[in-house]
Amino acid sequence: MGLVSKFRNTFNIFTNSKEYETVYRTAGSSYSGRPDRSRQNFANGRTIVSAVNNRIAVDAAKFKMQAVLTENDKFQDVDYDSSLNRLFTVRANIDQAARMFRQDIFARMIDQGVVAIIPIDFNKEPWNTDSYEIWGLRCGKVTQWFGKDVEVEVYNEDLVTTQKLILPKRLVGIVENPFYNIMNEPNSTLQRLNKKLSMLDITDDRIASGKLDIIIQLPYAAQSKIKMAQAEQRKGDIAAQLADGEYGIAYIGAEEKVTQLNRPAENNLQKEVEYLTNLLFSQLGITQSILDGTADEQTLNNYYERTIEPMVSAVTEELSSKFYSEKAQTMGKRIMAFNDPFGLVPTSKLPDLADKLIRNEIFTKNEFRGKLGLKPSDDPKADELSNPNISHPVEEEQAMVDTSDFNL
Repeated sequence: MGLVSKFRNTFNIFTNSKEYETVYRTAGSSYSGRPDRSRQNFANGRTIVSAVNNRIAVDAAKFKMQAVLTENDKFQDVDYDSSLNRLFTVRANIDQAARMFRQDIFARMIDQGVVAIIPIDFNKEPWNTDSYEIWGLRCGKVTQWFGKDVEVEVYNEDLVTTQKLILPKRLVGIVENPFYNIMNEPNSTLQRLNKKLSMLDITDDRIASGKLDIIIQLPYAAQSKIKMAQAEQRKGDIAAQLADGEYGIAYIGAEEKVTQLNRPAENNLQKEVEYLTNLLFSQLGITQSILDGTADEQTLNNYYERTIEPMVSAVTEELSSKFYSEKAQTMGKRIMAFNDPFGLVPTSKLPDLADKLIRNEIFTKNEFRGKLGLKPSDDPKADELSNPNISHPVEEEQAMVDTSDFNL
């Protein structure tokens, strides 16, 4: 391509997008923030519970979901031809990549108790057939329950707003939080913790409201209406002096006394919050070390096994039963989740781990290099499942032939 032709065919997004912008301006309403983003419940969003929920959702999203082929419920290969595989590994919809979509699933499940995973694009009408491909997914909220249908609230990118739809249950993935009784029931541990935290916030606001919390003793008994009126007037005079003065100074009579309340009446809110927080952590299998990133390997394995795995399994089992027909399920098609086994391994232990996995013919050299982000080796033996520390009979025979030829 010549220099003139190159400049002639150059497209610049700043100078050549006027036509698209003209069309876009008439496409509908717009917002300064993301309208498709889910918002936490008011009680959860204002407390430390928000940080715990977000931590669980982020950790659960680490599990990579894939459409796979199985035999006797054992993994055989990834179903690369499935449209579902791209939705779970690349991009679920126009707004969310695969990992963000997975995080949205778990965040809604934890916050709302139930999440609806709704197919939005198909290759054919899904109402009267089980044979169709799903080309787009979104998370939504179940607002009404019927016998065989549900009403869901889901974001519509064409209208740039959420929309309520009544859909058959067989078409929608409906996943309930496995820890619903702990986190979402009205009197569950998490909801009780939210109430106590809200009460503690109200108490803190009162303390920091600027009130002086003082008692003024007058030189007379304020029992009659006349004396009470004089006391109210005196209190108003002192308050006016404090408010109107540049330095907040007021004067009182020689017979009057002021008693300063150093702190409000004590309560057990702080102790109750600490108790409920520890109780919630123990019921969910979470420790403070997990939240601050100092947990050891055993603690993390326990956390992933007791807390994360039940949530991930609930999603994959529901999607496998809803998004695959009975015929596809008999063919071994499933949605499965995989976690990176090397995510928790310290760098100092990787060489020893690589030697054991390759020596026991679990990984090839190139497969392990891929886990480390290294390009594959050109050596043909790097793709073979073999123990490099053992010489094979074929190699020994070839070595003997080469030696005999050399002796001749």
